[in-house]
Amino acid sequence: MDTSQRLTLNEAATHFLVSLSPEERQASQSEVYKFVRWYGGKKPFAELAAPDIANFAERLSLSDTDYAGKLEIVRSFLICAKKQGWSKGNLATHLKAKKGKTPSRSLSHRGLPEAIPLTQQRYADLEAQLASLRDKSSQLIGDIRRAAADKDFRENAPLAAAREQRGQIEGQIRELEETLKSATIIDKEQKTTLKVSAGDSIALRDLASGEELRYILVSPKEVDPAKGKISTASPIGKAVIGQSQGEIVEVAAPVGKLRYQIEHIEH
Repeated sequence: MDTSQRLTLNEAATHFLVSLSPEERQASQSEVYKFVRWYGGKKPFAELAAPDIANFAERLSLSDTDYAGKLEIVRSFLICAKKQGWSKGNLATHLKAKKGKTPSRSLSHRGLPEAIPLTQQRYADLEAQLASLRDKSSQLIGDIRRAAADKDFRENAPLAAAREQRGQIEGQIRELEETLKSATIIDKEQKTTLKVSAGDSIALRDLASGEELRYILVSPKEVDPAKGKISTASPIGKAVIGQSQGEIVEVAAPVGKLRYQIEHIEH
């Protein structure tokens, strides 16, 4: 076995970071070492496989802010690995951002919808949003009828636009209806216990690196990684729900258990 086949993830990360400019190194090292910790620094780089990379991309997109930029840093690391011969193939091609889908969606397709915890206020907000979307849908029906009656348009662009917009709104309506149907209301007594629940903003401290992570816990339908909104059904979400400030939680990773301390909870 040649040297490149014995190179560990820790060694590969060091080689990669040294090759960067000081500015690039400072911006990249946190994310590169997070990738390394996820699999274990002593793991041979050559043992990384395509499914490993795809799983990391899914974890990152569901639980991290600025995930697009962070994926790009890891992608550069993997491209470097291919050029240096540390990996058998171009693993960077498997590092694709997911679109906020979670395992709970597949459960609902099997007729087993997962309960979605919501505060009373959040439930009321979603009901108001649903009513507004239904009003918009009704208005668009009128727009579609008027556009369809105008026979002067060869391609009838207004009709196509109105139909497309209504289709999008109807999709949002169905998702909101599913969310409200599966919702369980969190009572006020539960909220005063300062335990983590859906809708909370939390700050976690990675006990291995000291890095602070901030998230907002939302239902699977409301995930928005760019805004730090992660699903209550994600690995981190499941680990922190029901826990109190100061407690230490563990999240399963390929390298083993990652440990985080809940530093702050804001309802």
